[in-house]
Amino acid sequence: MKVKNGFILRKVSDTYVVVATGEAAKEFNGMITLNETGAFLWEKLAEGCKDISELTAKLLDEYDVPEDVATKDVAAFIARIRDAQLIEE
Repeated sequence: MKVKNGFILRKVSDTYVVVATGEAAKEFNGMITLNETGAFLWEKLAEGCKDISELTAKLLDEYDVPEDVATKDVAAFIARIRDAQLIEE
C-alpha cells in the first residue's frame, strides 16, 4: 500500500490537507483534511510503511494510546483514504 503519485500533504494554519497536483488534479477535484494523527499516518505511508500492522506499530511508538484504539484508528484512516482513492494497493 502506498500514497498515489500526485497527492501531497500540506499544513494550512492548524489543519493538514491532502491536495492533488499535476495529472492527479484532473481526476481528483477537492481536498482531504486530516488531524495531527492522520497527518502522521499519511507521512508514514509516504515514507514507505506498507500495511496496517506497520502503521499501527508506528502510531503506538509515537502516541500513548491502547493498541486496540490504535488498530481501530489506523483501519478507519486507511478506509477513508482508500474510499477517496488516494492509495495504491
